[in-house]
Amino acid sequence: KPIFILNDLYVYKEFRKKGIGAELLISAKDYCMLSGYKGLALETAINNPAQNLYERLGWKKNTSSLYYFWEAK
Repeated sequence: KPIFILNDLYVYKEFRKKGIGAELLISAKDYCMLSGYKGLALETAINNPAQNLYERLGWKKNTSSLYYFWEAK
């Protein structure tokens, strides 16, 4: 089955800790299930405090692979 990739989810600082991020993630999960997709993937910084939110909502950290990026200069 295909997967959705969630890019650039951002909640402005003044609106954080109000449940907005959780509602956005839950809506994305609902849309994914209604569409018959396998799941959602997202990437975040190692020091992003939102990781606690992701894990609380059932997201699992992938520890079996690394992410690489080549930047054109």
